[in-house]
Amino acid sequence: MSQRDGSSFHGRRLRPSHPQTAMRNSPRRRRNARAGSRNPQRLMRTSPRPDIRGYLPLHDRRRDARFENRVHPLDPDVPNQQEIVKQYCRYSAEIKSGKNVKQMVNRALQFATSDPAGPVYLCGAREVMEEDLTPYHLKQEEWSSVEPAALSEGAVARIGEALVKAREPLVITGYSGRNHDAVGALVKLADTVKGLRVLDTGGSDMCFPADHRAWLGLRYGVDECVKTADLILVLDCDVPWINTHNHPSHTAQIFHIDTDVLKRQMPVFYIAASARYSADSFTALTQLNNYISSSQSLTAYEDFHTKQWAKLLTSYETRMTNISIQAQPKENGSFGTGHLCATLRNLVPHDTIWAIEAVTNTPFAADNIRATIPGTWINCGGGGLGWSGGGALGIKLASTQIHGPNNPKFVVQIVGDGTFLFSVPSSVYWISQRYNLPILTIVLNNKGWNAPRKSMLLVHPDGLGSKVSNRELNIEIAGPDYAGIARAASGGWCFGGKVDSTGNLATVLREAVEAVKGGRTAVVEAVVEPGC
Repeated sequence: MSQRDGSSFHGRRLRPSHPQTAMRNSPRRRRNARAGSRNPQRLMRTSPRPDIRGYLPLHDRRRDARFENRVHPLDPDVPNQQEIVKQYCRYSAEIKSGKNVKQMVNRALQFATSDPAGPVYLCGAREVMEEDLTPYHLKQEEWSSVEPAALSEGAVARIGEALVKAREPLVITGYSGRNHDAVGALVKLADTVKGLRVLDTGGSDMCFPADHRAWLGLRYGVDECVKTADLILVLDCDVPWINTHNHPSHTAQIFHIDTDVLKRQMPVFYIAASARYSADSFTALTQLNNYISSSQSLTAYEDFHTKQWAKLLTSYETRMTNISIQAQPKENGSFGTGHLCATLRNLVPHDTIWAIEAVTNTPFAADNIRATIPGTWINCGGGGLGWSGGGALGIKLASTQIHGPNNPKFVVQIVGDGTFLFSVPSSVYWISQRYNLPILTIVLNNKGWNAPRKSMLLVHPDGLGSKVSNRELNIEIAGPDYAGIARAASGGWCFGGKVDSTGNLATVLREAVEAVKGGRTAVVEAVVEPGC
């Protein structure tokens, strides 16, 4: 199993109550699966995924030689195969007897579907898998996942009163939108506490709609609102801010609500919160909404909230204007990711699902796609690059199963040129053709891996690396035919195009959209300018 396969399972998290099971047999496939396991474990609760894998035979005296092949002697197992991906999993175990295999699988599923959820890992030798059993049954209703946790009454009152009385309240979220109901609950909170603003610093889900005046967009840990807020509610977020670039005021009151509030798998994590609560975001938001709507403080602060509501509208309109200005193409006809996404947004259906792996261009994509429907913006939530190819196929498959083959959702993958190559594109587009999963892929060609350069300059802005080219740093990608890779892998089935100026941008994108609507995958290489 490769990163592509794991990403496909991950993409199918559109059906969060349906765990996606992977079965593998080779040590090489297990090692290939590490990035495919890392991303789901970083993105809590959206990715319940059991992995079931086999050991090689325990001995060479087989009672049934039909199952033997020459690969086994040439591909020895590792001493402890669980360690390959164990650190990314919520639970791992070896199935040592077939007599309790149902209990073992159900226990793994409980970990996979209970907060904080994620991948689980089971393995067992072939002799165990072939063991003769007397059939037995379990009552599946007795193996349910753990119910979502709630805030205490005292916590609800404390946070609710603080939100109502704050001058500049701010919610910072990262993946609360994994539960689609949480989006509406957060909107209700913003409508009630007029003046509350919402900043996304995760970008893994559509957590708050872009057409709401409280929307501050997606920023990776750096935004002026973090400095000015006098109350911050951190809600399901791994990196709310980056202390070396900006941090809250020392007088700000901070509350942290998360399914994994201590971040058990992050070696270093600390925010100066007044209080921390391990709770489900939707449940907590519902509690806060119920409390605040009946609070006497809300009435007392009504005039202040009315003024703040008007200020929010003004700042929102200014923000939209600035985004549009920044997305304008250059005088020479070149354009950036912002203009590309703004153009594409007007050509695709309003309920399009976006699989985003734009890396350094992600904020520009978010500003101009402006997702408003829960579940229509999906990112991997982790650092395993190459996710979006298989992820987009998984999203397409899940949406077809949910909405039916007669009402398929339009799926767009936006991917950087470097991450496109990481995604094993030959396999992605062969699978797309083989199983009739048409998607639109936009490859952002900025001629290299820009993320390593940005990381380097953050640490050594005036170092030797700042004075040399991408080629000298070995992060340049010179001229692959990205659409040609897809065409070749699909036997000519995929539509392919390339655009590098505004003169033919809309035309090529329109042709690609029509190709996907007609049942073919389309890949468009877009040469983009950085930083816009």
